[in-house]
Amino acid sequence: MKRFHGLKALWLLVAVLAFGLVACAAIQPTKPMTATDFVNQAKKHITEITVAEAKAKIESGQPVVVLDVREPKEYKRGHLPKAVNLPRGLLEFKVTKVIPDKNAYVIVYCKSGGRSALATLTLRRMGYKNAVSMAGGWKAWVKAGYPVE
Repeated sequence: MKRFHGLKALWLLVAVLAFGLVACAAIQPTKPMTATDFVNQAKKHITEITVAEAKAKIESGQPVVVLDVREPKEYKRGHLPKAVNLPRGLLEFKVTKVIPDKNAYVIVYCKSGGRSALATLTLRRMGYKNAVSMAGGWKAWVKAGYPVE
């Protein structure tokens, strides 16, 4: 009987170790991810709109929040009209004060679209159902000749 309990304990230990290895493998990527990998992954789970679509939405008269997730120095050099600056690094901590309505239509932008994709994914995970990322960001907006402040 003692041998049976020993075998049972051994199998239990093997099962726990195997489960632990499988769980760790699920968490650990097979190779380290780059910033580009994170952005590409985020873009699979968000909606991106063009600068033309963003401009049309802003000018539609419908309620919209334009969220600039660049750093304050970038924002001061120029930004979209009526944009609110909330750097990506502070987003999770301050967004509920800046945008209390989780049903608001939020257009997120940055310099070229990477930070805004990541920020939009974060907003979606935080319950902001209508957050979209502006593809191409500030650069695309300026290139299109749209108004800036």
